Amino acid sequence: MLSFACDYSEGCHEKILQRLIETNLEQLPGYGEDHYCERAKEKIREACACPQAEVFLLAGGTQTNAVVISSMLKSYEGVVAAATGHVNAHEAGAIEHSGHKVLALPEHNGKIQAEELERYLRDFWQDENREHMVFPGMIYISHPTEYGTLYTKGELEHLSRICRAYHIPLYMDGARLGYGLMSAQTDVTLADVADICDVFYIGGTKVGALLGEAVVFTKKNMPPHFLTMAKQQGALLAKGRVLGIQFDTLFTDGLYFEISRHAIQMAQLLKEGFAQRGYRFLLESPTNQQFIVLENSEIQRLRRVVDFSFWEKVDENHAAVRFATSWATTPEDIQKLMELLDNR
Repeated sequence: MLSFACDYSEGCHEKILQRLIETNLEQLPGYGEDHYCERAKEKIREACACPQAEVFLLAGGTQTNAVVISSMLKSYEGVVAAATGHVNAHEAGAIEHSGHKVLALPEHNGKIQAEELERYLRDFWQDENREHMVFPGMIYISHPTEYGTLYTKGELEHLSRICRAYHIPLYMDGARLGYGLMSAQTDVTLADVADICDVFYIGGTKVGALLGEAVVFTKKNMPPHFLTMAKQQGALLAKGRVLGIQFDTLFTDGLYFEISRHAIQMAQLLKEGFAQRGYRFLLESPTNQQFIVLENSEIQRLRRVVDFSFWEKVDENHAAVRFATSWATTPEDIQKLMELLDNR
């Protein structure tokens, strides 16, 4: 059975596993107070070219979004996101569960359009009934988006200017950030992200780690008692060493970027293979998620031997499905998939 269902099907990169074995019997403080966590944070600051950054390691993506958003919003505020944003569509109402509403805007291939955001904020503040409404207190984006698409540096800067004008933070979900940064079609660097965003996270779960995300507060703006709030919401690991060792390894000798680049190369192979065989794409994605339009009958046939994700219905006879490559995908995996397509 071939798996292209997601980018976290495997355990973790072998260098991480080796470091976990090597350090296994060390007796270390808990809750991220060990020297591996400190070293990982310093390496992340250096990679971000942001020496003032405050870095906090959390357990997973949904927990990270819930803790960051709820800790930075006032009780009467909500978070603005694209309708297809992960916090709006795929986190089981985690944000609403924390007491904050997701304020959905139209999406454009997964992205928020700056002009629409500015119009939304302007209309809100001009509304005489706004005291009876949920106040927009943060802008949430993901990079890459749920559709594998990317913001340009100019688009991010435009969003940031709007956020500054309205005195609200710009938050980037970076669950797949490595794959975005290593795309051949991006003009955005990790230093750019740190400069433009008020807070973002570097995804580990989907980019080679067993689990974990690194939250980066870039403007000396980490909320007071953030650790306490993370623990309250179940996002703080007692064995924080597990996160520290992983991110220390990922940010040693450029491993995070190396394995991310590999996933992009595998996605390009997959993309070329489908294109050469005449398949249609739902949209143009420059990252590790590729969305292919298949006939319903072929979806059923392929599912017997290949694991992939249903995405959306296209018409009565076709649906878009997602094939995701990862740091662990091999050229042999792609070749086997192509052979299965050829045997239809």
